[in-house]
Amino acid sequence: MNDNDSRPALTRRALLRSGLGAGALLAHPTLALAAAPPGFEQWRDTFRARALAKGISEATYTRVMGRIEPDMSVFRQMQRQPEFYEQIWQYINRRVSDWRIINGKEALRKNEALFARIEHDFGVERGTLLALWGVESAYGDPLVQQNHMRPVFPSLAALAWNEPRRRAYWETELINALKIVDRGWSTPEEMRGSWAGAMGHTQWMPEVWLNVGMDYDKDGRVSPFGKPDDALGSSARFLVNRGKYHRGEHWGYEVRAPGGAASGNRTYAAWANAGVARADGQPFPQPNASAQMWIPVSGGPAFLLGPNFYAVRSYNPSMNYALAICHLGDRILGSGPFIQPFPGSERALTLAEVQEMQTRLTKAGFDTGGTDGRVGNDTMKAVKDFQTKTGLLPADGYGGLKVLARLRQGS
Repeated sequence: MNDNDSRPALTRRALLRSGLGAGALLAHPTLALAAAPPGFEQWRDTFRARALAKGISEATYTRVMGRIEPDMSVFRQMQRQPEFYEQIWQYINRRVSDWRIINGKEALRKNEALFARIEHDFGVERGTLLALWGVESAYGDPLVQQNHMRPVFPSLAALAWNEPRRRAYWETELINALKIVDRGWSTPEEMRGSWAGAMGHTQWMPEVWLNVGMDYDKDGRVSPFGKPDDALGSSARFLVNRGKYHRGEHWGYEVRAPGGAASGNRTYAAWANAGVARADGQPFPQPNASAQMWIPVSGGPAFLLGPNFYAVRSYNPSMNYALAICHLGDRILGSGPFIQPFPGSERALTLAEVQEMQTRLTKAGFDTGGTDGRVGNDTMKAVKDFQTKTGLLPADGYGGLKVLARLRQGS
């Protein structure tokens, strides 16, 4: 298994405000827990009173916190993340991958009725939710849960006790997690997630689980695990309630814009009158809906972005992330790559090419963590190490056509 690109999504804005970079959300779990360090037991005793005052039952507190030891590895994970600089085309290529497109189509086939129900109930396009699901947990792949998730209570306890920047935030999330157990929605054993506490198919933080989560499959509890119904239905609800998603509107379109195209928010009809046209030559289906122009890189593709693009961005405050999600959703549903390439870009590797690259790297002594065609931190580190060793610059960890060509030469 190689896809360790599963990260907390729904509270990244809060995490970024705390000074924790997005790269800190890509950690490998360290399974061993250190012995409780000095000061933790005293904190736990004082925290007990605060938790009970927030309505946590004595039984739940004792069950979860009675003998807990903080997972101190979370602090090492914050500080020791591999650093990769990705240009936007590299970022898009890695997330809008053959593996995710192929498996997204299969996930839709298996869950057609669920996505139809969500579209009816919330108006959120299936492509958007498929893409979120694919990026956040590889469509609920149990290997992501098994290999890249850890028990959340020891992590949250460590952060609530000793993370200096936002202890109050982490303490609140720890109390939220205790409330989930108190309600009988989950167990401490089931609640495994990222080091920051994000869990399940679409990486809910405890606050989102409590306040946005819904029992969409009517089984009597709200859960981001197991069947994807609750996770996907609730994520659609998040996009509507917190992201202000507009029913019936597409996220936006790649466009051809004349030089010096105006900025601001205009209707598609007004943009068309100003000479802006869809890159694929099709008409704008909702001329009275509004959109804003965005050109990420001079000379690259231009986009008109509607409100639903920014609804996706509410899930993770990154323009690149939102574009990757929106584009992946379109690709799963049959659209092609962007028509105007990004300057200096390569086409994305096919699934077979990614697997070949991983296999060749592994044979050359660079551990990719697997050869399944998914590119996460293991593969990126292997690529970066290979680039450094062979003098292939820039040593940026991007596994593309140049890296594959060099690997083939080496064989």
